[in-house]
Amino acid sequence: MSTIKATTNGSVAQAGAGSKGFAPPLILIAGWLVPGLGHLMQGRWIRAVLLFVSITAMFSLGLAMRGKIYAPNTGELLDMLGFIGDLGNGGLYILSAIFGWGQNIVQVVTADYGTKFIVVAGLLNFVSAVDAHSLRLGRKL
Repeated sequence: MSTIKATTNGSVAQAGAGSKGFAPPLILIAGWLVPGLGHLMQGRWIRAVLLFVSITAMFSLGLAMRGKIYAPNTGELLDMLGFIGDLGNGGLYILSAIFGWGQNIVQVVTADYGTKFIVVAGLLNFVSAVDAHSLRLGRKL
C-alpha cells in the first residue's frame, strides 16, 4: 500500500509510483484488458467490482439487444469512432471477435440502443483504465 506525504507547499502527494507494486503501464494494460483489474491490482476491490459489473453488464445488455460490434476496416468516420469505442472493451472485444458476437444483421429496433451500450461500455473501460493508471502514479488519491 502506498503512503501519503506532505509536500513543502502544504499540499498532499501520494508516494505510489516509487513504492513496491505493479508497474504503471502494467496497471493500464490490465485495466483495459479486464474491466476493473487495474483497480484490483492496487487493492481497491470495491471500485474494481463496481467497474467490472457495470462494464460487463452494459456490454452484455448491448449484445442481448442485438447490438452491433464495429469492424476495424470500414472507411466511414462514425464507424471508425464506434470501432474505437468498441475496442475500449478490451478482452470483451477480443472475445466478441473470436466468437462472432455482435456480427448479426440489425433486424430489431433495440439494436441501435444495444450498439450504443457496447460503445459506452468501451469508453467507460478506457476511463477506468486511465483512472487506475493515475492512481498508481500518485496523481490521484
